[in-house]
Amino acid sequence: MKRLFFLGIALMSAVHVAGQEESIDSLVNVLKTQNLPSREQFALYMKILESTGDSNIISECIRTGLPLARKEKNQSMESVFNEYTGRLYVRKAMFDSALFYFDKALQLAIDSKNIQQENSVYTSYAVAYGFQGMYKELIEYQLKALKISEKTGNKQGIEASLRNIGSAYTAMNDNEHALEYQEKALVLAEEINHSIGIVTAHYAIASTHFNLRNFEEAEKHLLTALDMVRQLHGNQTMTSFILIALQEVYCEGIVDLEKAEMYGKEGLEIAEQSQNPTLKANAYKSFANIYRIQGRYEESDIAASKAWELDSVNMDMGIVITATLTYANIHLGNKQRALQFFDKYYTIVNKYNEKSLHESLASQEVKYETEKKEMRIASLEKEHRLYIGLGAVGGVLAIALGIVLWQKMKNVRKEKQLIATRSILDGEMKERARLAQDLHDRLSGNLSAVKIELNKHADMLQSVREQLDKCIRDIRDAAHNLMPASLQYGTKVALEDFSAQFPNVQFHFFGKEKRIGERLEFVVYCCANELINNAIKHSGAQNINMQLVQDEKHVTLTVSDDGCGFDEQNVTKGFGLKSIRNRVASCNGKIDIDSSPGKGTETTIELKI
Repeated sequence: MKRLFFLGIALMSAVHVAGQEESIDSLVNVLKTQNLPSREQFALYMKILESTGDSNIISECIRTGLPLARKEKNQSMESVFNEYTGRLYVRKAMFDSALFYFDKALQLAIDSKNIQQENSVYTSYAVAYGFQGMYKELIEYQLKALKISEKTGNKQGIEASLRNIGSAYTAMNDNEHALEYQEKALVLAEEINHSIGIVTAHYAIASTHFNLRNFEEAEKHLLTALDMVRQLHGNQTMTSFILIALQEVYCEGIVDLEKAEMYGKEGLEIAEQSQNPTLKANAYKSFANIYRIQGRYEESDIAASKAWELDSVNMDMGIVITATLTYANIHLGNKQRALQFFDKYYTIVNKYNEKSLHESLASQEVKYETEKKEMRIASLEKEHRLYIGLGAVGGVLAIALGIVLWQKMKNVRKEKQLIATRSILDGEMKERARLAQDLHDRLSGNLSAVKIELNKHADMLQSVREQLDKCIRDIRDAAHNLMPASLQYGTKVALEDFSAQFPNVQFHFFGKEKRIGERLEFVVYCCANELINNAIKHSGAQNINMQLVQDEKHVTLTVSDDGCGFDEQNVTKGFGLKSIRNRVASCNGKIDIDSSPGKGTETTIELKI
């Protein structure tokens, strides 16, 4: 429940104002139809942003409000719009992009000396880190926010900080500290009559009691939260979180599967309408658990698979889903699929243990080892029934040997192809460098000499000089495109230099900058060049975002645009995708393309260093 818990708290904490008399639609309509002074427009933007969780409305506010803030040189509002841009990226689980916009928002808040906005940005940082399971960082940033709220006497800010710090302790299974902070938050929310804060505090306390296996207490707080949120009218996302949490209580604690299905069905319907992938993943995860308990293993497998497709990144979610998928497929007799998800389960648990967030994580390891032995026993029993008899065993061994030999031959062919591709790539690098040098040193130099001679013959040759100037510029550009000089300083510098040529291309770099090898830098540059040129020539994009992320083991290039998009199955060779795929394959890399007509394109390339 803790993953679901944190997400609920994260989204709820983004709502600062409750019970607005004016509806969001009417406020949006005023902005669109009335020619208000910028000061009044900004006040309306703030009211809308603080009162809605609708991503489309937030995006529209940013689209129209951010240019106005820049035009009016209003750094405080520019900070607000950047912060909400980051929050939208958090919802999409694009955390690097979210932190990039939070960095901008924080600097603008500091420059404008808007301490309340600085406080808000710190809370947004905390939420982003919490989504990633980085609870120490969550507490660090939330304490910064708490310090500002206490200094300014902002009780609502204090209440939100206490609640979110409590959420981090719950996630780390430090339930004693969690309840201490959450109960303080509830008292303060009731004192200032902050309805959303009261609902959220009850929800948080319920989650901690769930961890402590005090299921009756968890049920009591969740039902209180549900009753209150329904009286507020309209916050469907929050309602869905509470319903799904109740489903888990009635499934894993107070075993009442009829109530679990009732609350879960309503929660899933709202989640489907919200188009929030993580919320939907939690709903499907809970249904998979119900079906597993009922022995409905095929339905459990389907529901867990949907949850895995929607959210396979987070560790807390991944452990539960992969365990459910392993268990269901053992009972269905799907040996290969069971082993596949058991391996994923094993990997996730190991990563989880490596984080060492809290001493109590050791108990998770013991639980894992126990489940591992039980799964092994169940698997062996299933195999014993399926493969009884020496003849069957011999047949299986023969098939397995054939598969191994076939795979070995396939790997040999793949290795030969890889060596050939790399040889071609190295040859291309050398030939590009030679051509670039020749163009620059010989032809460009000769043309410059001709130009000097022509200068001796006065104005009658002006047009010839102009044509020669153009030739020299074209040759320099061609040489640069073949092998840019900036590539000698590393990929980051080369891509900054390349993207600066285009007014609608934004380049962002994250991680530690260091050289990664000549071939790898060349591949990254060529792929970026091809992707940007494709977006400019074919997509009609207004905005193109290029992002390079580098760590000790990987370098990841992402290029996204808001252009026309395409159907990857029917795309023509003119897009250069084959060339990009060959370059990536030569470095044993991965490429992922997400595009559809009318919805833009995002291409991600990951290479091992």
